[in-house]
Amino acid sequence: MTTVSVTAPLPPLVLEGPDVRLRPWTARDLPCVADAATDPAITSITTVPATFSTESGIAFIERQHGRLRDGEGWALAIADVATDDALGHIGLWLHQIWKGRAEIGYWVRPGARGRGAAGAALALLADWALAHLDLHRLSLFIEPGNTASKRTADHGGFEYEARLRQWERIGTEPRDMDSYVRLRPSG
Repeated sequence: MTTVSVTAPLPPLVLEGPDVRLRPWTARDLPCVADAATDPAITSITTVPATFSTESGIAFIERQHGRLRDGEGWALAIADVATDDALGHIGLWLHQIWKGRAEIGYWVRPGARGRGAAGAALALLADWALAHLDLHRLSLFIEPGNTASKRTADHGGFEYEARLRQWERIGTEPRDMDSYVRLRPSG
């Protein structure tokens, strides 16, 4: 295992698979942020602005760069490998890396769904994290009714672990989440 340093600032990360490229956000990705802002499921649980403007879109992109500078984790655009157009977002959050754990979150903008981009991105990032970071556990937390995200978790090699009652506050309401996990293979 080649261990990547997880001290702030984190090194930039670009990963490429057959269908998707994971890369830092750029101003060219504003149309993706604008499309994501139309989905209340994305805006209620992320920092994507609920009301899009160029300024709020740029602020979103700058927040993603800040996560790298502050050592919170990698916040990456999921881009089509052929066109480099942003399709969504994936983040690897290191808040508990000192315990050997990390969390991944993702979303795909409404206009880019159904292509398998999230599953490809999740598998790519999870494979990289388990190969290059000193951790033994990756977690995902998915709302119980989100069947598309559960299929994505399966595609990324994650397994259902448990229902966590009132795990995440969305708006002002605590909501149950299903915990999915991918462990470093033993041996």
